[in-house]
Amino acid sequence: MAGRTVPFFAALSIDALGTGLFIPLSLLYFAKVPKIDLVTVGLLLSVAGAVTLPMPVLVGQLVDRFGARAIVTAAQFVQAAGFLGYLAVSGTVSLVFAAVVASAGQRMFWSSVFALVADLAERGEAKGPERWFALVGMAQTAGLGAGGLISGLLLAVATEQTFRLLLLANGVTFVLAGVLLLFLRVERKPPAGPTRGGYRVLLADRPYLGLIATNAIFALCSVFLGLALPVYVVDGLDAPGWVVGPLLAGNTILLALGQTTAVRIVKPLARTRVMMLAGGLWAVWGVTSALALRVPAAVLVPYLVLCTLCFTVAELVHAPVSMSLASEAAPPDLRGRYLAVFQYSFAIALVIAPGFFSVLFTAGRPLPWLTLAALALLGAAAMLVLERRLPRESLRASPVFRT
Repeated sequence: MAGRTVPFFAALSIDALGTGLFIPLSLLYFAKVPKIDLVTVGLLLSVAGAVTLPMPVLVGQLVDRFGARAIVTAAQFVQAAGFLGYLAVSGTVSLVFAAVVASAGQRMFWSSVFALVADLAERGEAKGPERWFALVGMAQTAGLGAGGLISGLLLAVATEQTFRLLLLANGVTFVLAGVLLLFLRVERKPPAGPTRGGYRVLLADRPYLGLIATNAIFALCSVFLGLALPVYVVDGLDAPGWVVGPLLAGNTILLALGQTTAVRIVKPLARTRVMMLAGGLWAVWGVTSALALRVPAAVLVPYLVLCTLCFTVAELVHAPVSMSLASEAAPPDLRGRYLAVFQYSFAIALVIAPGFFSVLFTAGRPLPWLTLAALALLGAAAMLVLERRLPRESLRASPVFRT
């Protein structure tokens, strides 16, 4: 990693650390400090998120016009304004206003940061996009994990002052991340010709739209562990509640440490085949999680460890390779737009996941896992079809890729 990219990875780590500090206690903050009831808080935060859903379309255009670095940097300061604005929240109106600003900053960030990673990878030392996306994932996971750990420890002294301190720390980390990004130098390579057609080109690109839809399935698998495992262990299995923390912590540690190793191992495979592998592993995870209902209590904990390891391996290969495929399959002059819209696959998953799990779990405890396994297999099959339609040069990592 060249010295000139140190500000970028430092900014990502600091950003994630602050987010990890505040997010676990966010609902508690609004309930304990401005004293707004949880139902109202949840509804208003969802509304704020929905209001900003169209933003990736605009952000993609700005990235293609002004460059990803400028938009990612601006996103840090917008997020800082939103989260620091939470300190002034005294009721529902001020909550909505601050939440919309914070959500807008988050949309800006996630709709532009991967275009910046692609720019850095393109001008890097022949490392290949997989390694860059893996390093980004590791930096963010490590920051989130460290922030979450500190936040959990501070929860033991969860006073109003503690909540305000954590929120202030989160806002300050965004400011620091933005300042660091001002020192990042990315030479913008102008497109070979004029930008062609904008979003009309993307809407006509059926293979890429298929990639977005398929990745929405894989993104649903990706968010399912943290969402569903705690409820499943506590209300569905004859397992001790304490096992949830170590399982989630182990997953986080492996994701923070293992992505570059994972992409090196799967490098000989086409990116579409790696996505199929991830889908197959998630299908196995879903089936084995459903079968946990039949596992004797004496061996249930080690069984859950093995199940979670299967999930983690799928996530290790999917996270960097999916972003590399999405980046390489996009026309260079429209990459900002393409990658911004690709983020809708994750947004869709986050919207669907809570209802998907709760409805199916109420109908039958194994149903969410078996349905997810079927969807993962469907996604793997879809990748086989897309393999014949996506640009051939996007399917494999560069032959000069090395770690």
